[in-house]
Amino acid sequence: MTIGRFSSETTRLDDAARAGWLYYVAGNTQDEIARKLGISRQTAQRLVAMAVSERLVKVRIDHPIGRCMDLSRGLIETFGLRTAEVVPSDPEAPDLLTGVAIAAAAELDLILKSPEPRIIALGTGRALKATVEQLPAMDCPQHRVVSLLGNMMSDGSATPYNAVIRMADRIGARHYPYPLPVLAKDAEELRILHGQEPVRNTMALCAEADFTLVGIGQMSRQAPLMVDGFLSDADLAELLAAGAAGEITSWIYDSAGHLMDCDFNTRVASAPIPRAADRPVTAVAVGEGKVQAIRAALRGHLINGLITNEATAERLIAVGAADKSKA
Repeated sequence: MTIGRFSSETTRLDDAARAGWLYYVAGNTQDEIARKLGISRQTAQRLVAMAVSERLVKVRIDHPIGRCMDLSRGLIETFGLRTAEVVPSDPEAPDLLTGVAIAAAAELDLILKSPEPRIIALGTGRALKATVEQLPAMDCPQHRVVSLLGNMMSDGSATPYNAVIRMADRIGARHYPYPLPVLAKDAEELRILHGQEPVRNTMALCAEADFTLVGIGQMSRQAPLMVDGFLSDADLAELLAAGAAGEITSWIYDSAGHLMDCDFNTRVASAPIPRAADRPVTAVAVGEGKVQAIRAALRGHLINGLITNEATAERLIAVGAADKSKA
């Protein structure tokens, strides 16, 4: 029974791949595909759609989108970035992650194609999870994928947006999940946790990463730390009053991009944020609600690469230009 189901699924994907090739490469209409494959037009339509949904077909736009390229250059010049990638915005969904996830996956794809062993460090969050979902299946046993922060919630359950295990499964690489909770109970517990040999080894890999990809969290009631239950309303109010602007891998920083001297940061179990001056550290982030958090990370040189969309890039360049005029 299991073999039969596998065979049926394989045949279905084979048919979808044929239909996708005929439509996107050979330029056939759906009526022509139906005739050539001996199926109904409705079935041909479903197979073409399946070819895209199962990522059997990748659609690339060969025409450079001038506005996005101008914005990429503007981000690099305004904030001194190594790299910046700007994708088109959907006017009706300016916070949509799909475009930036595809761009970030393409960046990872270039690194993963290297025959030389690479260490890739990942944060967590919705943007990172979306990025990993866009990666094609690959066989990369030479690479290592390591998590920058703990994979457990305060109640011991797994975090819903951990990207490392999923990515390692997709690319066949060795993976190193961070075997700790996101937050320790207090500084003493954190000292004990960090003293464990597996943790020390994982933190060493994070420090040596050839490429680091993170998300950026804003400081508001919609902040990931709030949504996931790591901050209370009172905690958030206190941090905002002290000047908190954003967080990367749970490390909270101020508007200048400096890590804050606060109780929360004394309990963060994450590996230290890599020095962006030394190694590539790229963030994937979009949305008006994250502009101030991204701006602060850029000002503090916590990141040296950014993947975002047009609307967010326009706002960042505007506030960056305003900062320079005040200086």
